[in-house]
Amino acid sequence: MKSIVHIAIFASGAGSNARNLVDYFKHVENVQVSLLLSNNPDSGVAKIASAEDIPFFIFDREQFYHSDKVIQVLHAHNIQLIVLAGFLWLIPKKLIHLYPDRIINIHPALLPKFGGKGMYGMHVHNAVKAYRENQTGITIHLVNEEYDKGRVLFQQTTDVSEEDSPEDIAAKVHALEYAHFPLVVEQYIQQEFGG
Repeated sequence: MKSIVHIAIFASGAGSNARNLVDYFKHVENVQVSLLLSNNPDSGVAKIASAEDIPFFIFDREQFYHSDKVIQVLHAHNIQLIVLAGFLWLIPKKLIHLYPDRIINIHPALLPKFGGKGMYGMHVHNAVKAYRENQTGITIHLVNEEYDKGRVLFQQTTDVSEEDSPEDIAAKVHALEYAHFPLVVEQYIQQEFGG
């Protein structure tokens, strides 16, 4: 029998990508979402954790950057891979060193375009519209010590027309996220941990 790879999902907002990942990995025999974490007490992942009976941990800036509390919680749940699903804080160096090439993020644009601090959610889609881009998409990448600078694992594009509003662009990007993010995470797990 294959050994189970335990993953943790960090999310700051509504948690739609987290929900998608949780639903997907219910049907993958050697991967288990073992922990959900958030820096936002009002984030949607609290409801997901409750509904799915997944351990959930809320942390503040002090715990994340100036203590080992988050690391202790990850270790307590045997976490081997971290997935960022709409998580907005920069990952501390200590966590990156403990999980080298084991933290995956999704960004709602084609990096290196429209990346960096403050570039998330509708900020990205408004910028894509303002710069009259005719394409946008998603980038799934490993996390390093800089925002949106880690090794790219996957990109997928979608066309943008002049008529598209930022909300239309967001909808197109969300569709790509839901279609590809779980698959790319699964492929990375099978490649790195054996499948």
